[in-house]
Amino acid sequence: MRKIPAALVVLGLVTVGLAGCSLPGSPLSDCSRPEVSNPDVMDLITVTGDTEDEPEVELYTPVKAAELGFKDVVTGDGTAITSASQPVVLDVALFSGTTGELIAATPYDGDLSRVGSVGQFANFPGFEDALHCATEGSRVAIALSPDDLGDGVAEQAGLDDGDALVAVIDLRKVYLAAADGQNQFNSGFGLPSVVRAPDGRPGLIIPDGAAPSELTIQTLKKGDGEEVTGEQPVRVHYTGVVWGEDEPFDSTWDGEPASLTLDAVVPGFAKALEGQTVGSQVLVVVPPDQGYGDQAQGGIPADSTLVFVIDILGVDAVPSE
Repeated sequence: MRKIPAALVVLGLVTVGLAGCSLPGSPLSDCSRPEVSNPDVMDLITVTGDTEDEPEVELYTPVKAAELGFKDVVTGDGTAITSASQPVVLDVALFSGTTGELIAATPYDGDLSRVGSVGQFANFPGFEDALHCATEGSRVAIALSPDDLGDGVAEQAGLDDGDALVAVIDLRKVYLAAADGQNQFNSGFGLPSVVRAPDGRPGLIIPDGAAPSELTIQTLKKGDGEEVTGEQPVRVHYTGVVWGEDEPFDSTWDGEPASLTLDAVVPGFAKALEGQTVGSQVLVVVPPDQGYGDQAQGGIPADSTLVFVIDILGVDAVPSE
């Protein structure tokens, strides 16, 4: 059996890219997908086996695909993928549409700490459309046409002209794309206000006047997910603004969410996260003594009051030993 090393196909051909790209639709919109697309092609692919294990795949070779095809072999009931930058944990097995043989596969060892994104599979651009609105817990079979592969991938996989690369993807964990909790009533004259784009990206409006002298935390959306305890890293989107400035000094929304430990951020940011739940959006005003104090930090002047709006997207698993 001709077998290309997994590191070459699954990892070596993956490049970090497409940061900030979005799949069709938005994280806050209704999400729907056909159970199967391009059925004439997908009928040539049979996938069996326990979803916890590497799939058993039979192909009626050669599998030729003029366009992308996909089928939900198993449909999960978890969070849906709506953004190419959304954190996910996937298991992937790749098969040759020419020979039907397994080319490469991820370990299928249950490790949920290997977090990536659909957008990182830059040499498999067909994954984006095939996984749009697919849900956590699903097993998806995909027939990738030559147009759905990056330059040189078909050749490295040993495919004949016009043959498909077949992928089976198990969606182990899908983080939120944006906070999805219930809106909360907050009162607080003179505090910043938050506006949201259709995809959930927040903007901060800083009022005129003096900043609060005490740490101020407001829960804008209350999620019903796992609690942030500080014992595990937390995956967040955030935007930070210096009080009195109009433009953010930092925002993860320009790329992919950040994985943070509470001991690696300024004290006010950590206090705003601890005890919150996944799906929540939090506004925090951080006075200098809970931020960077009298030390300048990059573009942040000394003695600055910082304002953050934080979307809590998920809690990371501890890496397996």
